[in-house]
Amino acid sequence: MPRLTPELHPKRPLVSTLRSLCATFLIASQALLPVPALAQMQQILPGMGDGGEMTASAERHLGDQIARELYRDTDYVDDPVIAAYVQEIWQRLLTAARARGELTPELDERFAWTILLGRDRNINAFALPGGYLGLNLGLVAVVGSRDELATVLGHELSHVTQRHIARIMDKQGKQMPLMLAGLILGMIAASKSRSGDAGQAVIMGSQALFAQNQLNFSRDMEREADRIGFGVMTQAGFAPQGAAAMFEKLQYASRLNDNGSYPYLRSHPLTTERISDMQGRFQFRMDVAPQLPLEMDHAMIASRARVLTRPGVDVLRLWVDSASSGEFAKTSPAQQAGTLYAAALSAKEMRDYKTARALAERLSARTADNAPAAKLARWLSAEIELAAGAAPKAATLLDAKSKERPEMMLSAEAATAMRQPAPMIPVLRDWVAVNPRDATAWRTLANLYGAQNDTVHAVRADAEANVAILDYPAARDRFKAAQELMRQPGKPIDHYEASIVDTRARAVDVLVKQQAEEPPLK
Repeated sequence: MPRLTPELHPKRPLVSTLRSLCATFLIASQALLPVPALAQMQQILPGMGDGGEMTASAERHLGDQIARELYRDTDYVDDPVIAAYVQEIWQRLLTAARARGELTPELDERFAWTILLGRDRNINAFALPGGYLGLNLGLVAVVGSRDELATVLGHELSHVTQRHIARIMDKQGKQMPLMLAGLILGMIAASKSRSGDAGQAVIMGSQALFAQNQLNFSRDMEREADRIGFGVMTQAGFAPQGAAAMFEKLQYASRLNDNGSYPYLRSHPLTTERISDMQGRFQFRMDVAPQLPLEMDHAMIASRARVLTRPGVDVLRLWVDSASSGEFAKTSPAQQAGTLYAAALSAKEMRDYKTARALAERLSARTADNAPAAKLARWLSAEIELAAGAAPKAATLLDAKSKERPEMMLSAEAATAMRQPAPMIPVLRDWVAVNPRDATAWRTLANLYGAQNDTVHAVRADAEANVAILDYPAARDRFKAAQELMRQPGKPIDHYEASIVDTRARAVDVLVKQQAEEPPLK
């Protein structure tokens, strides 16, 4: 049977070099990549500072600048199903960090605490200034449990709560933050490019900043993030053996041939050293099973992540075929659910809706006795029906009153397609009132208003969606368009909505002016 888990090939040398140079911010990347050569290890890594000069507000502002660019990246994706799965883990970690005192009230209030998903197949996650985290679907695709994913997120969370980024930038001086922020964006872009010129340009532009005596800071940061992250994830209720399993997986992914030479030249602790540390911590927890079983819903989420990385038609066909192979019956129920999910979603992506429906029916039967997995199977069936143009059938599979974001989005899509938006408008309106930074929900609400021929409300919702992704000029234009619509002669005026639009337009105009005054990311 074709493997649903792709082979973990070593990164191209260019990508390794680029990501190594970006270690200042893409902190977790170093754990995932081959150990660089001595000449590549002279990195932008200052000595330990106090982090006292850079305020939380300033760091958040810098993070907003970077996030604004990432939202525009073609790899950025807001998949409600995967996002909801990750958010459940993330919120548990945040709660534990608050309880432990790692997440202070100031940081809790001022930072974004937002995870941005990317379609990138590289196995990676990274912390950014201001509480933003990047998470590649490639990593979601290979983790074997919630506990392993919680290990990664807990590690990145700890980099943020311990102000590691602020410490680095404080040491580098006032001009450094913008340059390093630009370096982040350049590295993310260059890591997707096959051109060696981009990598050489970064190396030449940064080499004047390299300093050997700065390496210890990153080693200390990684150890601190490992230690605190482990405490956060275990207090959140995740199994400690997930940490050891994740570190072993990262070691395999990066193909580290570690002979222990020159550990003092490394910007991060040896991966083998970190694995031993996690195993040592785990030995103090003898009340848990030594190995984590594969949960059915996790297998399905991992399969979804694999398909959404857009691996190509040939791979999608292999996954469809795998559900009918002779090896299928020999696998565990959880593996079968993952295989069927990948196959049904792959068929849907190839617009083979007949095959997708048949596979979805098999998946529903396989998951009938597992409530979380059955829910995922039902949502997938609704997705397939919507893609096939059968919105009424999709609506019968969904609970329009559900407060779960994935089901809410699917129900709204079905209501829009059927031109019956009225029941879903209050549901989405209540949701964005509590979650104003949910751009996808705002755009979905805009579609509902459009289906109701309520142009003013649709334009205003679209404006709010642009605010949510920090695109203030586009938001200003949409608010102005809403104001113009309301001024049209003979059009009834909703004074309440007009007041909201005018107030929001003025607020966004201020943000546009502030943004125009910002120095560009270098």
